[in-house]
Amino acid sequence: MADKKMKTMTGAELSGFCGQVAMILEAGLPLYDGMETLAGMSGDDIPGTMVKEASRRVTETGSLYEALKADERWPSYLAEMAGIGERSGQLEQVMRGLERFYAREDRIRSSVKSAVAYPLTLGIMLAVIVFIMLWKVLPVFRNVLVGMGMGSGGGGGALMRLGTALGWVVLVIVIAAAVLVGASVLLLRTKHADRVRNVLFRLFPSIRRISEKMSASRVAGVLSMMLAGGLHMEEALERASAVIDDRHAAAEVDRLRSNMESGMGFADALGETSLFGDMESRMLKMAGAAGQEERTLRKIGDQYEEQAESDIERLIGVIEPSLVAVLCVVIGAVLLTVMLPMAGILSSL
Repeated sequence: MADKKMKTMTGAELSGFCGQVAMILEAGLPLYDGMETLAGMSGDDIPGTMVKEASRRVTETGSLYEALKADERWPSYLAEMAGIGERSGQLEQVMRGLERFYAREDRIRSSVKSAVAYPLTLGIMLAVIVFIMLWKVLPVFRNVLVGMGMGSGGGGGALMRLGTALGWVVLVIVIAAAVLVGASVLLLRTKHADRVRNVLFRLFPSIRRISEKMSASRVAGVLSMMLAGGLHMEEALERASAVIDDRHAAAEVDRLRSNMESGMGFADALGETSLFGDMESRMLKMAGAAGQEERTLRKIGDQYEEQAESDIERLIGVIEPSLVAVLCVVIGAVLLTVMLPMAGILSSL
C-alpha cells in the first residue's frame, strides 16, 4: 500500500527534493557535495532536518539509498527507487521520475481536498445561517406578530410554525450530512477504508469514475518511472502494486503481472484488466512495438490526471450552485411564512 511515512513531508516538498538531487547529478557535481549545499540552504523545520541528516549520511556512506533508508521519515518507496537508480547507474533519471511522481501525487491530493473542503464549507455556512434565523430572527418576527394582535393559534401562527419546522429539518439534514462527510474522511484513513470507499462508490458513481482515473494515473506514472529507471516490465509491475493505495487497482496490477507470467504480451495482458481504457491499451500496444512504452505510459498518466481534475472541477461546479440554491429556497420559504401573515395584517389596517 501507499507509504504512510510520506506525511512528514508534503508531496510538493518531496518533489522539490528529488528535482534538486536530479539537478545536482545533471550538473556533474559529486552527490555528497551537492547534498551539503542543499543542507546549508535548509531550515530547522522537519524537512530541513531530514535533508541535513541525509546529507550527513551521504557523506559517510556515499549512497543516497543508504542515507534515505536509515531515516524512517523518508518514504520507503523513495529510498528503494534511489537504490534501483544507483544499481542501474540511472539515478538522475530516477530522481526526475520521482519529481514528477510526487508532483502528481500532490496535485491529486490537493484536488481531492478541494472537492471535499469547498462543499463542506458551504454546507456549514448554510447550517450557520439557518441556525441564526431560527435562534434570533424568527423570535423577533414572532414577537412582532404577537404585538400586532395575531396569536399563535391563527393562520399566521400556523405558517410561522411551518417555517420554523422547515428550518429545523433543513438544519438537521445539513448537520447530519456534514457529520457523515467528516466521518467518511476519517474512516478513509483507517483499516475500514475499503468498505467506506465501496459505499461511496455505490452511492455516488461519479466518485467511482474519478477514483478510477486517479488510480490509472498513478499506475501509469509509477510504471513509467520504473521503466525509466532501468527495470523490466515484470519487475516494475511487481513493485508497482506496493505503492498504490487503491486495493482494487493494486489487485488489477497483480492480475496484469499474472497474465504476463502466463505468456501474454503486456498490451494483451493489460486489455484483460480494467486499469486502462481500450484506446490506451491500443496506444501501449503500438508503443511496445516501437520501444516507447515508458514515454507513452507517462503521457497516459498525464491524460488521466487531467481528466480526473476536470471531473472534480465539474463535480464542484454542480455542488456549489446546488447548495446556494438550497440556501436561497430555505431562507426564502422561512421568511415567507413570516412575511405573509404580516402582509395580511397590514392590508387589513
